[in-house]
Amino acid sequence: MKRKRGSKSIGRPGHVASRMARGQADLRPRRTGSVLLLVVVVVAMLTLAAFNFAQNMTTEFEAASMYTMDIQARATADSGVEFVATVLGNKGSVTAENLIHNPQLFMGQVVSASPHLRANSRFTIIAPVEHDATNNAIRYGLMDESAKLNLNYLPNMGLSPDDISTMLMNIPNMTAEIIDAIIDWMDTDDTVSPYGAESETYQQMQPPYKAKNGPFETIDELLLVKGITPTLLYGEDANRNGLLDPNENDGDASPPLDNADGVLNHGFIAYFSVHGRESNRRLDGKPKINVNNGYLTDLYDQLIEAFDENTAKFIIGYRINGPSGKQAVSLTNPVPTPSANTSLSGATATAPLSIVNQEAAEGLTSFLSYVTNSGGAVTRGGIDLSKGGPTSIESLWQLIGTSTRITVNGAAQTITSPWPAETSSVTTSLPDMLDKLTVTADTYLEGRININQARREILIGLPTMTEEIVNAITNAQHLDANGQPSLDTISQHTTTAWLFAEGLVDLPGMINLDPYITAHGDIYRVQVLGFFDGGGPVSRIEAMVDSTQLPPRVILQRDLNELGRGYSRSQLLPMLPSR
Repeated sequence: MKRKRGSKSIGRPGHVASRMARGQADLRPRRTGSVLLLVVVVVAMLTLAAFNFAQNMTTEFEAASMYTMDIQARATADSGVEFVATVLGNKGSVTAENLIHNPQLFMGQVVSASPHLRANSRFTIIAPVEHDATNNAIRYGLMDESAKLNLNYLPNMGLSPDDISTMLMNIPNMTAEIIDAIIDWMDTDDTVSPYGAESETYQQMQPPYKAKNGPFETIDELLLVKGITPTLLYGEDANRNGLLDPNENDGDASPPLDNADGVLNHGFIAYFSVHGRESNRRLDGKPKINVNNGYLTDLYDQLIEAFDENTAKFIIGYRINGPSGKQAVSLTNPVPTPSANTSLSGATATAPLSIVNQEAAEGLTSFLSYVTNSGGAVTRGGIDLSKGGPTSIESLWQLIGTSTRITVNGAAQTITSPWPAETSSVTTSLPDMLDKLTVTADTYLEGRININQARREILIGLPTMTEEIVNAITNAQHLDANGQPSLDTISQHTTTAWLFAEGLVDLPGMINLDPYITAHGDIYRVQVLGFFDGGGPVSRIEAMVDSTQLPPRVILQRDLNELGRGYSRSQLLPMLPSR
């Protein structure tokens, strides 16, 4: 068939375009489902990123929460220290037995109450039982620094160097070299003791330093003294909780090194202090009456108010004429009386009490002579006080079981002591006398040893102390059936009168022991732990609280967290589960 002229062999435009589109489509790669896969990958990555972010935020939240709890635990422990200072400031409402072991007062005190266990914070004040042979018992109370030997008071004890050495040699692991080095460290000269060390020796150390030639400021300063190592100072008690922990009784299996003998070597820190002293105030915080007051008028008025007329006349008569009949026993080894101006460490020497009283008496005599020459009269209770009181009372125990002669309204009288020597009456009357009276006007007394808590090694070294007396004292420091201090015993031993009342020491013995012993001190060391009921961080701090002044003040505080918490949660608060 012939084409018609002028005709074109062109198909329909839509048909051609369709064929061209199909051809181009055949040339492109197939992408079926790729977008969906991409979406899945993106969603997975975003999910993982969100999960990681949530994990990081959760971790950061937990870290922030733990940090906050750690700060709160420390603040809770700090509150415990301030609580102790407050308790010690309320002298009138706190007795000795409350301070030694009192779970109601010192265990699990709530600081920040919350219904959520992890937010309910408490503190516990805890201590080891010093006389527990197993070294496993605890108590809730304070540690009396007067139960230890105050190194800074050694120069003021009125003892010879040989007597001091004999006393210190009773301390476990003590040597003559260490004793001389301690003395040289404190004395004010550069003379080297036979086995001691002065600055010449310490200048050869790396780094070099000089001998202190002054009192210790902290017990840890002993580490600077020649021959004293951390092992000697702290013993086997690595975490300083006073308990025999498993790692302290396994030989060389784990630090610290120990002899695995089942007995805790406490180190020098259990026997020495640099703070021990007591307030010269009554247990209720009121000032004591100084029986050596040079102003007899004031003394008489104070005695009338605190006791009665017979007691006032007896002490005034004793001051004027001394004892009569059965003579009072004098001190075998009188010691200088601590001065109120002595520093906390107290290494300065002071004048004997008799010299101080003699000077006061001479001044008063001159004053009274002027008054009487001017036509005046100085009397109390019919007693002429114009001649003053030349007799000093070195120990309150000199007033026991004696009498004195005194002229009352022109007639001579014999006045018997209101404190007879019979032990039956001592139990009730003598503690009151020892609490209200004193032989010095000083604001505090330094260095006397608390016989109710002191270790045997300290007691046996005291001047005039005997093995028999030490055995009787340590036997009286017994524990109850639960391994805790006996509160009945503590309540009966608030003064040293119990030694005499129970027949352990006779009157001459009490007079000679009196300058060295006490029944309590007023500077306390405390270990406070802040914690939460629901677990979490535990903060452990140690502090020293001085209650010889009112209000009491914290004189030392340090963090013990690096040593571990030291006590289990069940010990901090028995109702809590161990964690």
